[in-house]
Amino acid sequence: MSPMDAALSYLTGRMRTVREVEDKLDDLQYGEGDILTTVARLKELNLLNDEEYAREFVRSRLATKPVSRQKLHMDLRAHRVPEELIDATLNELPRDTEADNALEVAKKYWRQMSALEEPVRRERVLRRLTSRGFSTEASLAAIRQAAEAEA
Repeated sequence: MSPMDAALSYLTGRMRTVREVEDKLDDLQYGEGDILTTVARLKELNLLNDEEYAREFVRSRLATKPVSRQKLHMDLRAHRVPEELIDATLNELPRDTEADNALEVAKKYWRQMSALEEPVRRERVLRRLTSRGFSTEASLAAIRQAAEAEA
């Protein structure tokens, strides 16, 4: 199998980053020259584009599960997206995205935990928010808004 065939097979199903494709081809024991040539050609064909990958990743993630900017940053880094692209992509998000996402998550869990006493309820919702990467400050503000909306 040629390096191009291997790369195309790896790209089938979902987008990948340049670094992920390079690592895959390296794992398959292709030489550095073959890897560089293959990656360059995939970029020419617009089948490999880290900027597009980062934008689509963020769009998709926020559409399915609201998370914080910090969590998005960590996830993109785990997919080996270059740091400057991560920053540029996250800077494209509207400023109120973080607060809106925290509030959406807080409202969801506030409703689900309505049977609990308020201090326990607040603590558990806070844990859910911080596990998604929201700061304590943003989490507490969202919990306060969720509680006020219910009252």
